[in-house]
This record gives sequence, C-alpha cells and structure tokens, in this order.
Amino acid sequence: MNKNVIVGVTGGIAAYKAADVVSRLKKQGFNINVIMSKSAQEFINPLTFQSLSQNYVVTDMFDEHKTWEVEHISLAKKADLFLVVPATANVIGKIANGIADDMLTTTIMATKAQVLIAPAMNTNMYENHIVQENIEKLKALGYAFVEPQEGRLACGDVGKGKLAEPKEIVREAMEQLASKKELVGKKILVTAGPTREAIDPVRYITNHSSGKMGYAIAEMAASKGAEVRLVSGPTNLKKPFGVEKIDVDTTNEMYQAVLKSFEWADIVIKSAAVADYRPNFVSKNKIKKEDSDFTIQLTRNPDILKELGKRKKTNKILVGFAAETQNLLYNAKNKIKNKNLDFIVANDLTKEGAGFKSDTNIVSIIDRNGQIENYEKMSKKDLAEIILDKAKDLFIKE
Repeated sequence: MNKNVIVGVTGGIAAYKAADVVSRLKKQGFNINVIMSKSAQEFINPLTFQSLSQNYVVTDMFDEHKTWEVEHISLAKKADLFLVVPATANVIGKIANGIADDMLTTTIMATKAQVLIAPAMNTNMYENHIVQENIEKLKALGYAFVEPQEGRLACGDVGKGKLAEPKEIVREAMEQLASKKELVGKKILVTAGPTREAIDPVRYITNHSSGKMGYAIAEMAASKGAEVRLVSGPTNLKKPFGVEKIDVDTTNEMYQAVLKSFEWADIVIKSAAVADYRPNFVSKNKIKKEDSDFTIQLTRNPDILKELGKRKKTNKILVGFAAETQNLLYNAKNKIKNKNLDFIVANDLTKEGAGFKSDTNIVSIIDRNGQIENYEKMSKKDLAEIILDKAKDLFIKE
C-alpha cells in the first residue's frame, strides 16, 4: 500500500493496546513510525514498538537524530495519517490549544495529514466539560476521533472512557486512509435543516428536521475535496470543517440564498425540510390568548426545488429528498418529474431509524428513469457517501 502512518502513543494504561494497533496496521501493509511521549515509556518499552513497526521509535525531541532531516518535520511530511492512541486528556488539551512542547505534539502541529485521535481515560475525566470542549474544538477543526467505549476501567470505575477495541481503531484508520479526494474541482451546494415562519415575535411554524442529513452530506463532500456551500436553516449543529455556511431562517431567505449560488454549483443537493406555508400576517406584538379560537391564514411559500428544476441545465445535477408518511414511491416519482430532478432520496418517516433527528436513515433512491435502489438502515455518513457517488457519476456522464 505504501501508506505511512505515524502513531503517537501517550501515557495511559491502555498504551499496551497501541502495540496491537501497530501490529494490525503493519499486517495490512502500512509503513509505521511510532512517537512515544515520556509518560508512555513508563507503561511500555519503546523496544516493543520498534520490533512491531520495524522502524526506530522516537522518544525524545533532543535525541541524536537517526537521519539528517529535522525529525518532527520529516515525520510530519511523511504521514498519510497521524494516529494518536491512546490519547490522554493532557495531549488532547495540548493539541486543542496549540501547545507543542515535545516531539509528539510538535509533529502533530507540523503535519498536514489527517489526525485520528483515540481517547482513553477515567470516565470523570472524559466527561469533564473542559475535555469535552477540547474534543469538540478539535472536531470542528477537522480532527477525527474514535469514540471510547463504556465498560469497567483500569481504575475500577465503570463508564465511558475505555479505549476502543484495536480492530475498530484500525478499521477507522483504514477508512481515513482510503478516503479519496474524488470531488476536487467540483462545486456542491447543499441545503439542510428546517425553516421557520414567524407568527409573532414569540411563535413560529417549523418542523422536526435536525439538519443532520444535510450536514453529513456537506462534511463528506468537503472531505472528498469539493468546494461546498451549505445553506442551513436553524439547527444545533456545528459547521462542518472546510464548508462555507450560509445561515437562513425563513423559506424565502433560503430561496434567495440558493438562487444566488445556483449558477455557481455543479451539483445541488436539497435536503432541507422547508416550511411550505407561512402566515399571511405576522403580528408585531405577541398575540395574547383569548377565550375564543384563533385562526391563522397561511399562504404558499416559493417552491425552491421546482424553481431550480426550471433553471437547471444539462451540465448540472439536481438531487431532491422526499420525506413521506404514505405513498412513498408514488409521491417521490411525481416529485422527480414535476421538479426535473436527476434523482431523489425517499424515506418513509414511519420507519424506526428513518425519521427526523435520527443518526440513521432507511431510503430508496429513485432516478429519473424510474430505477429504484432500496437501502437498509445505515448511518447518515454512509448514506451521504452513496448520494455523492451517484451525483458525481451522473455529473461525469453529463
């Protein structure tokens, strides 16, 4: 494979499991270099990693160099992936705050490779607000994580903080290494989340969309090298790394933002669940409760997807979503025809694991020729990759 993985080992009781990780990666054909923190050497001997990796182990920033190169820079440039296992609260905090005071953190600061972090620590430490803020900060900056497991820890406590199984860490490392920058040069416009339509300064009409599907698509597209614009309604999600995010509130605002970027985009994936109607009148003051019933008159919002379909040219791919509770395939097929879509992602909201706010989805993808592909329950990340692959293949054919 000729891929280079730099493995950073820090000082936790789970350091012995890093040896299993290195062994498994080596068996997969990767070239491995190991950097150990000073504390890590209290738990496991560098000779173990030297034997497993068949490369000398870096243990001290001021050791005599084995090559003529500036070591932390040469290793940083060499890396196709930088894996930290186990990652203590200490090293996570250092990386998050730009501290480079040993060979491990210095090399991480110097690398442009993807960094994959596998935390392991006491449950109370892992759940500490500062540690969680550092983790979220790093995720927002594009660092990847292998989540720790729940179980009995070395200290006797039971909870989350146990290092993920070596086979899971290796699987994630291989996924990261296999990620292809196959969308370099492509411009992708994604919509996500709900929209809100005000009734008065306090109340509004909206829906249950979390935006998770659209954000997963935007994040995956950026990781594949695309230039991505994400037009998002109100959500609690963080902006994916490498994505230009445009915040909107109402359907009209999303309509204007999408039309403004439509000509720019090669591929448009409209996963937002917009409000189809808005109140005819928005009160400037809070509407007070009375004894009688209250009626709100609604008017149609612009149909964003239909307008895009009218403007669509042959060199542009347009993807829609259909979230239904009945007649799924019939409604989805009509939407393809009426809105001039290349394909549609249809999901039945009545199925467990397919509705709003879920981290998974169960879908059928239907193309403009009526061909249907059904997919079992999968993560939204995996579905995002399928959608992007189909859109890319169609764009190349066009």
